Parts: sequence; structure tokens; C-alpha cells
Amino acid sequence: MTRLVTKIKKYLEDNSKTWKKEQDNIDVRNESDGNGDYIHTWSVSGLDKPTDSQLASYETAGNTEESNNKVRATRKAAYGDIGEQLDEIYKDIDAWKARIKKIKDDNPKE
Repeated sequence: MTRLVTKIKKYLEDNSKTWKKEQDNIDVRNESDGNGDYIHTWSVSGLDKPTDSQLASYETAGNTEESNNKVRATRKAAYGDIGEQLDEIYKDIDAWKARIKKIKDDNPKE
């Protein structure tokens, strides 16, 4: 199940807004009452608060985004330090290419 924040980000993007710019105008809360996250306040200029139906339409795209974010984090950790990669490239670019290809093959994006 896609997180509410991810669905909101997708909704903003589809309406030419960005989470980074608008996050201070959106308050997502969870009252720990078993009902999950909800939008407490919304004040995005020129864009109405999304309905539950609109947010639900982002479930698939949100799942893909969250899955790909996990893959990106796994790849980043496996790639290692950029300085070490540059040294590896300098010493043996073919070995570096093979290592990076294996990391990507082992961690495909959707």
C-alpha cells in the first residue's frame, strides 16, 4: 500500500507543483487511532486539496515510485563511495563496468 505522502507528491507533480516547494503548506498527520495518515491542512496556491478518490488513483504509480526508491537506495549502497569508484575506473574500467552492471541487474527498477 502506497504511503499518503507519496500519493500527494504524485498529485502535486501532475498539477505542476513540487513537494519540495509545497511541503510547508501541507500538514499530514496520524493520530495513532488506527485510521492511518490524513491531510490535516492544505494550503497550496491554485490547487484544491485532493479527494480520497483522486489520491486512490495514484496507488499504482506510488507503489512503483516507492519500489524504485528502495532499488535506488540499495544500488547507492552497493556502488560505494564515489572516490573509490573513480579510483576503480582509473585502475580497471572494465572491472568497474562489470561490477556496476551486476548491481543494476541484481536490483532492477520497475
